[in-house]
Amino acid sequence: MAQYFEPWAPRGELTNYGVPGKAVVAGVVIFVASIVGLWISQSLLGGHPLAILCLFIAPLLLAPVCLAVAFFVKTWRTWRAWWRVLRKFALFVLIIAVVASCIGVFVTNALFLWVQDDLVAQADDQSVSTWFGAPLTVNEISGAMPGGGISASIPDILAILLWPLQYTLVRDVISLVAIIIFFCIVPVFLIWWERKVAGRIQSRLGPMRVGLWHGWAQSPADGIKCVTKEDLVPKDADGPLFRVAPYFALIPSAAAFMALPFGATYIFRDLDVSVVVILALLGVEVMAVILGGWASNNKWSVYGGMREACQMISYEIPMGMALLVPIVCVGSLSLKVIGESQSGGWFTWLAFANPFTFAAFICYFIASLASCKRAPFDLPEAESELVAGFLTEYSGYRWALFFFAEYAAMFVVCGLVVILFLGGWNSPLPVSWGGAVTEMVGDNLLARGINGLLFSGPIWFVAKCVFFLYVHIWLRWTLPRIRIDQVLYACVQVLLPITMILLLGATLWTWAGASDSGGWAMFDQVVNWILGLVGAVFPAGFVVIAAYGFYHRRRMVGNLAIEALPGS
Repeated sequence: MAQYFEPWAPRGELTNYGVPGKAVVAGVVIFVASIVGLWISQSLLGGHPLAILCLFIAPLLLAPVCLAVAFFVKTWRTWRAWWRVLRKFALFVLIIAVVASCIGVFVTNALFLWVQDDLVAQADDQSVSTWFGAPLTVNEISGAMPGGGISASIPDILAILLWPLQYTLVRDVISLVAIIIFFCIVPVFLIWWERKVAGRIQSRLGPMRVGLWHGWAQSPADGIKCVTKEDLVPKDADGPLFRVAPYFALIPSAAAFMALPFGATYIFRDLDVSVVVILALLGVEVMAVILGGWASNNKWSVYGGMREACQMISYEIPMGMALLVPIVCVGSLSLKVIGESQSGGWFTWLAFANPFTFAAFICYFIASLASCKRAPFDLPEAESELVAGFLTEYSGYRWALFFFAEYAAMFVVCGLVVILFLGGWNSPLPVSWGGAVTEMVGDNLLARGINGLLFSGPIWFVAKCVFFLYVHIWLRWTLPRIRIDQVLYACVQVLLPITMILLLGATLWTWAGASDSGGWAMFDQVVNWILGLVGAVFPAGFVVIAAYGFYHRRRMVGNLAIEALPGS
């Protein structure tokens, strides 16, 4: 797969000059069909929005796709020139793709809110419904738009595109597709990033060839390899359980994203008990490891499953105790409520609320490493002892599913840390400062975009999660694996008593803060500021260490890894 970017077939087979002509003809035919569909939907179907979407807008969007296929096939012989351009501006293309994705998510969410809050909620007569029970017609949507007004002959295309957003099912489907795409991107990116970080820690480069620019296509190439491998099941294994075990790991990890809020309005389902739901879903992964180890009928796999059972059953208790500390301080099990309670800036983050939440943040992060089977708690795999642990007999597609689930669960666990202790989607600046921006530019999309970028938005949430994911990777390639007896000792005799004391202390601290004592309020404020300043030292230290390492990178990595490949 080192030459993954090369064509997989002879050039003559790929360059079929009959294909571009056919694609152009298909594009023209589809475009003409869209015009005919517009006439049919207007004249025969009364301008029904669903008819216009299916007969006019959908074909109109498909025609450029056919023309793009024709252009690509026609210019396939010059793929080397295109690849040189992509290689030279790969980082620029990546930045543009990320920015475009963020803008697309922001605009889509803004349209959801506008249709639901500004149109549907303010409809004149809520009891009157239109096509399929929708409260608004296309004319009403068009009239509410800036410069509204709909022509009798040609409908407002944007109003027709907004009309389906009235339905909860349509919004849910769009949001679910976005979650699935994000769920697929996270493991692919983290696998590549872990290889790069591990390479730098070990004074090497990591993947550099597949995809050219820093080996960005290494993970997709490995995924193609795993999917195309033969699905092997050991002869003496329990076939049904062996096959179904990876899905017990993958599906709960994906479902946890649906209850995880990325922002105050960027959430698929706002549940009152979202903390409990996510913990319950993550706990199902333990069943996958146990089933996979037992069904493999391999002693190393069984040992790995037993270790996972012991480890998870032990660490779930202190992990739950640590999670109760911020919940006691806020008084809610809703992640959205907990995140919004920390919108006042750096010193309102729960990790700095009192000494007990600060210590609970550290204890929960340690327990989360054990929850995700990350070093130094990767005993269920333990390659140096158990070959590969519960994964010994797995290969190909099902082996990849386990790793997809592991990295997705890492993101969810880091998301819980961020929301419960470190402000969630809020920046270190108070959200109230965004009122000045709104006064300057008005209450419009620009003001919402600036507020989301500077004060509160999903970009902050993802950035914080990425930082903790880096810490997960960093610890794996820094700390040695400990013995199973040390793992259980650290849980039962260290973390469990500490988290019980922290829960009791946080309860008493919250009870004391509820009183009207002025002296206690001043003491609480002083402790809050001290903890906030202590917490600020850590990110500043990371920046200083990273800058020092970058400045001395040539001296630190040695001569063998200096500019070994272009772009290194």
